[in-house]
Amino acid sequence: MQRILQIFKRPELRNKVLFIFGLLVVFRIISNIPIPAIDASRLQDFLSQNQFFGLISAFTGGSFSALSIGMLGLGPYITSSIIMQLLTMIFPAMEQMYKYEGEAGRARFNQYSRVLTVPLAILQGYGFLVLLSRQGVIDSLSMVEWASTLLVITAGSIFFMWLGELITEKNLGNGTSLLILAGIVAGFPGSVQQALFSYTSGQDLFSYAGFIIVALIVVVGVVYISEAQRNIPVNYARRVRGFKVYGGVSTYLPMRVNNAGVIPIIFALSILLFPGMIANFLAGTNIAVISRISQIVNGFLQSQVWYSMFYFLLVVLFTYFYTAITFDPKSISENIQKQGGYIPGIRPGPMTAQFLNHLLNRVTLVGAIFLGVIAVLPNIVQGFTGITALQVGGTSILIVVSVALETMKQVDAQLSMYEY
Repeated sequence: MQRILQIFKRPELRNKVLFIFGLLVVFRIISNIPIPAIDASRLQDFLSQNQFFGLISAFTGGSFSALSIGMLGLGPYITSSIIMQLLTMIFPAMEQMYKYEGEAGRARFNQYSRVLTVPLAILQGYGFLVLLSRQGVIDSLSMVEWASTLLVITAGSIFFMWLGELITEKNLGNGTSLLILAGIVAGFPGSVQQALFSYTSGQDLFSYAGFIIVALIVVVGVVYISEAQRNIPVNYARRVRGFKVYGGVSTYLPMRVNNAGVIPIIFALSILLFPGMIANFLAGTNIAVISRISQIVNGFLQSQVWYSMFYFLLVVLFTYFYTAITFDPKSISENIQKQGGYIPGIRPGPMTAQFLNHLLNRVTLVGAIFLGVIAVLPNIVQGFTGITALQVGGTSILIVVSVALETMKQVDAQLSMYEY
């Protein structure tokens, strides 16, 4: 409460908060404006029978379940970011631009991501429209109506990307993460209401109590892992220049257990989107081989066991991938050496980089397994309790808590700047 009062006492911070809140309201309004010619009953049947698309609906804040003009959400932009970051590992010029050209290089890199978002949004929107038309969710449209609908939902996705960047510019949190957070929070009351309506007197009350206890444990675990870090001691040699003495101090290099935050889970969900979308798109083809392969892929995604295993593996891989991008042991060891520092017992230079890389792999393993378990926890809990009404699972809780913690840190940093 004291922090909130301090925010609203500062006119600049207050204006930033109100501006972000206004953009979130716009996001929710756009997410509830439906496209025309929808069969609501068939849509609900389709989502209830398809676990994967039900999950997409939860992460778009109900935009997909309402078939709104923002039904694609931030999926195309996130997928574009994944592709661009993968290209940094393939093309040295992209890596040079992203890592070593400073703010100008990052700005160009982000611009390429925005441009790539447009064709991805068109492709993804076309696939969704074809799939929903085959399922009878959308009535038959003329060519002009088809093109205009595709243009509108593509524009909705680009508009969401723009809203996210406007929020990020205010330095009070990551815009993309805050929009996803808003979507999850908006869908939570509906999930609770559905769970309450589906509850019967003969149902096991302990299952619901167990679900709540697991959710609380997840919140505590997320906070603990998000704040956990390995402190690596660093000593600086004493240097004498004229009559002044520099260095001679001891500090530490923080290495976070969960250095990637919620990015791996968001990336994994985006990657899982494409096989399911393509398989459903090709399921109605007349070519027997392609139709059979599509049915196998659909069966794989509908199987909770195989889906959870593949999801877990993707989260672990993306955790290592994103950590490798954000934490470069070689660059850090060179910076420590240039400043006259060293890790006790480790020689400066390549030996320090090797030590940091070895330690990073071990620390990241703990964070990667934690993220993977949290990601598949909803399927595990639903398997034991049998509760399918509550859609807010471990992944949603992880995103909500992690984004809230990161936003609080940035708010505290802004308040500290004003105090100094």
